[in-house]
Amino acid sequence: MADYVITTDSNSDVLPEFIKENDLTIIPQYYSFGDTVYGDELNMPPHEFYETMRKGELPKSQANNPAVIREKFEKILKEGKNILHIAFSSALSGSCNNVVMTANELMEDYPDRKIMVFDSLNASLGEGVSVYRAVELWKEEKSMEEVYDILMEERDHVNVSFTVNDLYHLQRGGRVSKTTAVVGSLVNIKPILAVTSTGELKSDGTVRGRKKSLKTLVARLEESLDLDSYGKDRLVAVLHGDCIDDAKAVADMVKELGFTNVIINDVSPSIGTHAGPGVVGLINYGKKRK
Repeated sequence: MADYVITTDSNSDVLPEFIKENDLTIIPQYYSFGDTVYGDELNMPPHEFYETMRKGELPKSQANNPAVIREKFEKILKEGKNILHIAFSSALSGSCNNVVMTANELMEDYPDRKIMVFDSLNASLGEGVSVYRAVELWKEEKSMEEVYDILMEERDHVNVSFTVNDLYHLQRGGRVSKTTAVVGSLVNIKPILAVTSTGELKSDGTVRGRKKSLKTLVARLEESLDLDSYGKDRLVAVLHGDCIDDAKAVADMVKELGFTNVIINDVSPSIGTHAGPGVVGLINYGKKRK
């Protein structure tokens, strides 16, 4: 098998069984309630995390820890392996920068080893689908350089749309104005957002009502399709913030379109901090995101 391993961070929201099956190394992203920091050995189950938010406690997210990155990477390097790391969007966090900085330091200490950092310019399972793709290519015995190049070619084709049930948490994170959040909540307006080609969040319209917002996610997927390049066997991912029934409804709509590889997972707390309970997202390969 190839002489490198694939690593990522916990923001990628890759399914736990996939991590275990493929022995992936995960760099933790941190979050806190008050003075208690979670993310490594101490973690909250997703339902408990979102229930705590519903009760009014507000968490904060934190970047990864360079010392932890170094420890996990160095263990791999000492085993004689190179590293391909798939990172959370550099436009949304300093975490990717921390990995790049640590990787450069380690390559000075281990001149015979190589670390490549792929900036996904994406978040949650938008980042995670690149992990799935990298593992698929690794199993085909593609070299680390080949996998990196393919991920780069496909990066702008990973489309992400999502909606939230409550605008408050986006407002708290500076994504929408306070006036928009208050008025939107009063008239049951649901925003549709997307991740841009530069890895940032943008508004992609609003609709009235939860059911309409979920259907709009699927409509956005249909609009983005490029079936000549990315067929219906490509991975589609549904993410959610403690609203599994809504996620399943979206997944069922996607399957009705003929997609054969659909996964569902929770939005990790470090991202859920900003999106809040009720976030639902849909990720697919298709036309280039703008």
